[in-house]
Amino acid sequence: MRWHQKKTDDILTELRTSLQGLSSEEAQKRLEEYGLNELKEKKRKTPFMMFLDQFKDFMIIVLIAAAIISGIIGELSDTIAIVVIVVLNAIIGFVQEYRAEKAMEALKMMAALTATVMRDGMPANIPASQIVPGDVVILEAGKIVPADMRLIELAQLKVEEAALTGESIPVEKHIKVLHDEMIPLGDRKNMVYKGTTVSYGRGTGIIVATGMETELGKIATMLQEEEEVKTPLQKRLASFGQKLAIAVLAICAIVFGVGILRGESPVLMFLTAISLAVAAIPEALPAVITISLALGAKKMVKQNALIRKLPAVETLGSVTYICSDKTGTLTLNKMTVEEIFVDNKLVRSSEVGVRSKNEVSELFMALALSNDAQRDAGGNVIGDPTEIALYNIASDNGFNKKELEKDFPRIAEIPFDSERKCMTTIHKTPPTFPPLQRGGDGGVISFTKGAVEVLVERSDSISTPEGLKTLDVKEILRINERMAADGLRVLGVAMRKWDSLPSNMSPENVETGLTILGLVGMMDPPREEAKEAVTLCKTAGIKPVMITGDHPLTAKAIARRLGIIEDDSKAIITGKKLEELPLEEFEERVEKIQVYARVAPEQKLKIIKALQDKGQFVAMTGDGVNDAPALKRADIGVAMGITGTDVSKEASHMILLDDNFATIVKAVKEGRRIFDNIRKFIKYTMTSNSGEIWTIFLAPFLGLPIPLLPIHILWINLVTDGLPGLALAAEPSEKGIMSRPPRHPQESIFAHNLGTHIIWVGLLMGFVSIFTQAWSIKTGHAHWQTMVFTVLCLSQMGHVLAIRSEKESLFSQGLFSNKPLVGAFILTFALQMATIYVPFLNPIFKTEPLTFSELIFTLFLSTVVFFAVEAEKVWKRKKWKG
Repeated sequence: MRWHQKKTDDILTELRTSLQGLSSEEAQKRLEEYGLNELKEKKRKTPFMMFLDQFKDFMIIVLIAAAIISGIIGELSDTIAIVVIVVLNAIIGFVQEYRAEKAMEALKMMAALTATVMRDGMPANIPASQIVPGDVVILEAGKIVPADMRLIELAQLKVEEAALTGESIPVEKHIKVLHDEMIPLGDRKNMVYKGTTVSYGRGTGIIVATGMETELGKIATMLQEEEEVKTPLQKRLASFGQKLAIAVLAICAIVFGVGILRGESPVLMFLTAISLAVAAIPEALPAVITISLALGAKKMVKQNALIRKLPAVETLGSVTYICSDKTGTLTLNKMTVEEIFVDNKLVRSSEVGVRSKNEVSELFMALALSNDAQRDAGGNVIGDPTEIALYNIASDNGFNKKELEKDFPRIAEIPFDSERKCMTTIHKTPPTFPPLQRGGDGGVISFTKGAVEVLVERSDSISTPEGLKTLDVKEILRINERMAADGLRVLGVAMRKWDSLPSNMSPENVETGLTILGLVGMMDPPREEAKEAVTLCKTAGIKPVMITGDHPLTAKAIARRLGIIEDDSKAIITGKKLEELPLEEFEERVEKIQVYARVAPEQKLKIIKALQDKGQFVAMTGDGVNDAPALKRADIGVAMGITGTDVSKEASHMILLDDNFATIVKAVKEGRRIFDNIRKFIKYTMTSNSGEIWTIFLAPFLGLPIPLLPIHILWINLVTDGLPGLALAAEPSEKGIMSRPPRHPQESIFAHNLGTHIIWVGLLMGFVSIFTQAWSIKTGHAHWQTMVFTVLCLSQMGHVLAIRSEKESLFSQGLFSNKPLVGAFILTFALQMATIYVPFLNPIFKTEPLTFSELIFTLFLSTVVFFAVEAEKVWKRKKWKG
């Protein structure tokens, strides 16, 4: 049995304590046995070790090797460029990891500093860390609960548990025994938990768990044990780096061997092979990825998505499931009246205004007057969410509470309590009150609102256009069920006339003989933009899933209105059923479930793990402290910027600044764009490197001299990989980016014919370069090496323009739709011309000025690759349409 199921006497016996608390000696013994009431952290990595860990990535090791080799062969500019890129990458990675450690600190900040306990039979203020199981603690408004407690005595105690359970309004507590063992934390009304805050009343309880044994401590344990999942890009790049290193070493060994066999100078061949190795490794790749992610993150902030961990930007593009909280994310987080039953008719709230004032006046008067919501100085309505909804519907239809109170001042009230499930206010009526004409001079009217099933038991009549009629209880309950089936929270409203204020103000006397005025159905309505976002998700092959602590009927109604589910009842599961399901059985069903109702936040971790075991990529939203482990475990943990706790924000990858589901979908689109652009860079740089390798590799087999010198290879590598590659990061998203399914998380970076493109376009570049060399030598042009150098450099420029889109032609895209790339193209072209025509650069780059006819011929050959890739896209478009 758990603590909420046990009687006070059994708890006192089990914990060897009494209502007078523990003695100081016993408390000291228990402190030694149980330890301090604090959250303990695992041993952390030092910042220095965190920084060193950033250099373990295989791609980074390959780059460091390239930097060393560049230094050895005297290319210090390359060495410096690579070192800067690697260090910058390490700093960014370190900052991300260091910030991730802050989640535990935010959790610790929730702990109380002091507590009032009974020691030696007397109240005493002690540090909260000294509390032990068996201590009797006194709580009052404003205090933070120091440890998990079973309540034994209270007076109107309300506790703010939003941080722990996600419950947005303070929870009213009681001391009765609860019989259900598997009851969620938020429903254990006889318990209070470490880190929550007393908002009203007072109470006394027995400490049943301290430190890491508390619910907050269990979250801390999960947070420290839950490993962050590697992003798909990190996995792909590790694999890519290993394959690339092996391929580069093999090619360099072959080039070196073939050169030696042909009788080339061993020194020249060694330098050529090393230059090729440096050229083949895309050292700008980490920089391009970091810049792409940083630019994406900057853009996302403008769309209300704050990225905390850079790799998450790209991960968004792989998301297959978005599991979202209902309240505030899919809905407005604002209770609104949707339907009203009045004068024996059920009408939409929007249609009420067309009815005559006399038909609805009594009901709307009751909604305005029997209400504790108020308008503050700034014009905002403040109070309980339900009361605000009733206040607003009355106000919108011309029943102003402040004005009405002048004629109908409140003279007494019976507050709401959870036993009676209703509240009553009593008002004086003016001498001339047309609709009622019931109290005569100085008469009194009472308005009662509450649960429909309670009100019908206390009523004997109903108000209709023809006057009062005998109440048909079955009919009212049928209408109540019909409204509740639509997911509405239904309240009944009734009244009673009095000649004067009753002397007996007991609920039994006042709340009887009532007249039903009507029923009001409310809900937190779905956001309009969330409905569009759900449709977009489905088009993009992403399954939206709703998770809520609400009633299954409410959850089903909202999910249907948003388009998350159709009519499939198997797509809905409750938290209780989820708790009972074995993991294997749940994993079989998990991909079919789209609505989780009455779910405790800690069950989110079970949902994530089941989906991830099925190979799905999951984005999960959360705002409470006990959402933190799930947010950390999810592929994308999304915290709420408005309602989220510091702990959930620190554990997340991304924060929604507007708490809006549609923002997640916008971020997914941006993630897809960024991955597309990283892929375009890999396509561009690896094709360029492939072209250089084929040129040098094939020339000797065709009986031609080595076409390029090491300086030419390194220059092409530096100029063409750099700026044009970085400019691809700014490429706008492709058309139909959200009409295609998500990438499979295990999909290779070379999928969708990327590898084929690299080989055939690289071969074409090599062929054009070798053709330039062979033709120039045969026709007696002495400047053949400069011509090959220029053709290879400018062919790569043509290639970068052609691969801006997978299918769309550059001519329909528009040359200036990516201005940074146009700038990079012009600058690279100018720099290449400078190496040819600026006299003092000729000896450095081993070039000679080309004649006008040679230049025109070179420029013409440099366009071959561009037109070939454009032709490939024409074929792709035809295949796509077909």
